[in-house]
Amino acid sequence: HMMRLSALWNQLHQRELVTRNPWTGWNFENGQKTIRRSWTAKELALLASASWHSTSVPEHTFRLVTLIAAYSGMRLGEICNLRKEDLQTVDGIPCFLIRPHSETSWAPKTETGTRIVPVHLKLIEAGILALKDTTDGPYLIPGLETSKQGVRGAALGRAFSLLKTRIGLPAEITFHSFRHTVSTQLRNADANIREVWIDRLLGHEATHKSQGTTTYLTGISTANLLQTIEAIIYPETVFKKIPF
Repeated sequence: HMMRLSALWNQLHQRELVTRNPWTGWNFENGQKTIRRSWTAKELALLASASWHSTSVPEHTFRLVTLIAAYSGMRLGEICNLRKEDLQTVDGIPCFLIRPHSETSWAPKTETGTRIVPVHLKLIEAGILALKDTTDGPYLIPGLETSKQGVRGAALGRAFSLLKTRIGLPAEITFHSFRHTVSTQLRNADANIREVWIDRLLGHEATHKSQGTTTYLTGISTANLLQTIEAIIYPETVFKKIPF
């Protein structure tokens, strides 16, 4: 709003209707930015055991989406826009396919966001694969509506923010913190996991932009991606109260 006011006052000043533009020289980046960080095990356990009060999103949907995020590092929009045909077996491995959808004009956030994410064993045990046959409509995740702005899962994002405030989680913890958590875990995991595998799994540009990583990144095998995804491990107590 202030930027638009400044543009308006520039026009007034050029027409000599005012003596100066009072907005010139203002810096609107003075506020301290909140740096998002990873979840701690204690915070995840607090989230998992918290009661769900939203009337716009079913609790089962909320628990399902957070579990997928924790065991994949996928963005909220990527999870909410999964369609049934985006759950496929690739090279004998169940996978989520993150890709553009022409039907709704939805697309991943970046070009590297189009990718394959193997389904973690914990998600298979939770019954994720059965959603393809039990969920009504084209989408894999049930219980979500599309907002007037065309955003599927917007209500869940708002309800999540209210929940984390109610249970006392700090401002630096957001839904995006699941990506930070997965990234941190994988980069501290077994040395057999390569950096480019992590980048490919999360839809990041290769950390080391050599000819090999930029040209052949898409050639990483599904088996290597599965090895990477299975390195995501949480204490057994963290998600034990999630109802499935």
